Amino acid sequence: MVKMAKKKAEGKKEKKPKVVVATGKRKSAIARATIKEGSGKVLINKVPLDLYQPQLLRLKIREPLMLAGDLAKKVDIEVNIKGGGISGQTDAIRQAIAKGLVEFYGDEKLKHVFLEYDRSLLVFDPRRNEPHKPSRSKKGPRRHKQRSKR
Repeated sequence: MVKMAKKKAEGKKEKKPKVVVATGKRKSAIARATIKEGSGKVLINKVPLDLYQPQLLRLKIREPLMLAGDLAKKVDIEVNIKGGGISGQTDAIRQAIAKGLVEFYGDEKLKHVFLEYDRSLLVFDPRRNEPHKPSRSKKGPRRHKQRSKR
């Protein structure tokens, strides 16, 4: 009798909730988005998206959510962002959200929609500033001291 109870208990495995962690990067800003099933809440550093300032950047963050439509309303998104300035952080947040939604749903059609709208939603921008070279001025990596020709 005890063995049958153990077998039944072992046969029933609890279904783990699906959780996806995606990263977005822009310049020196790094965003980590955690996406799980829910009611459509979006938190950025534990602050609701509706309170994120300035408004123009809030609208920019909403782009992947609007493109995803009803799919975005079925998940809760929590984003942690650090580094960079406000504009770079905004681009990193929207990239993390878009990558996370595509990975969570595994939908090629959604991926195609994001790529058609703005490629930077899914693709990392590798541009970085160039390091300074030795024995040059402090104004840049390639700048030389000005000299007159005559």
